[in-house]
Amino acid sequence: MASLKLSAPSSQWIAGERPLCQRRCVHKAPSRRVAAGPIRAGSYTDELVQTAGLVPLPGSNNESWCQGLDGLASRCAEYYKQGARFAKWRTVVSIPCGPSALAVKEAAWGLARYAAIAQDNGLVPIVEPEILLDGDHPIERTLEVAEKVWAEVFYYLAENNVVFEGILLKPSMVTPGAEHNARASPETIAKYTLKMLNRRVPPAVPGIMFLSGGQSEMEATLNLNAMNQGPNPWHVSFSYARALQNSVLKTWQGRPENVEAAQKALLVRAKANSLAQLGRYSAEGESDESKAGMFQKGYTY
Repeated sequence: MASLKLSAPSSQWIAGERPLCQRRCVHKAPSRRVAAGPIRAGSYTDELVQTAGLVPLPGSNNESWCQGLDGLASRCAEYYKQGARFAKWRTVVSIPCGPSALAVKEAAWGLARYAAIAQDNGLVPIVEPEILLDGDHPIERTLEVAEKVWAEVFYYLAENNVVFEGILLKPSMVTPGAEHNARASPETIAKYTLKMLNRRVPPAVPGIMFLSGGQSEMEATLNLNAMNQGPNPWHVSFSYARALQNSVLKTWQGRPENVEAAQKALLVRAKANSLAQLGRYSAEGESDESKAGMFQKGYTY
């Protein structure tokens, strides 16, 4: 996927080589003081996934926690020397499993310690507690859990002296469980998601970069577009994996003769989501492939 992007012709929707946009970066200053300044964010080669993976959490309701704090400071320092400027730490919360108070606290504390360590070594931490789509619960239950999780996350971020101006969030959208018997419209998802963000996320945070979490490409884009129909305290954008890459990878299939067609498919998704973060996206002309859901029960990566 990276090779497709890096070799794609430059356009207003996607950069052909390195920088895509500007973000606020945290730079290490004397006496452990942190100063925010603009930096150019490149491709995913500039983003490091710092975790050691999800493992069973003892004492919980069959839930997981994310390892990787041991040695993180030295790894961050080395990655900064190599040119990295962003780091990402993903942990998950499962609604069907509770979630238990232990799992929520463990997720929040781990994210906060990671963010403090990353900032101390000059990296911008991308904070990602993913609330999984698994379950048959209504959207109101997702909102309840999301508010609880983000309240804990920001409490522990503050306890660890993390500079809010120097982080990015990668949250789940507030949606019904994937197995719920009623679908929610983009307007409803936008309403509940923005309600959660306004209640829990300080305006000092510069950017909200949503994950797609198994939604179809079109669903994720429509929902993002609905959230940008009015002004928000933060830049509301996307950091999709499956919802940006699914149709591209299916077009490409790893075959050299399909590269040009796959790059065109990538441009379609990049343009759609770029317009969605401005509130200007229309689903007119979207392919059947973009409408196909990608939820997989118990999905891991």
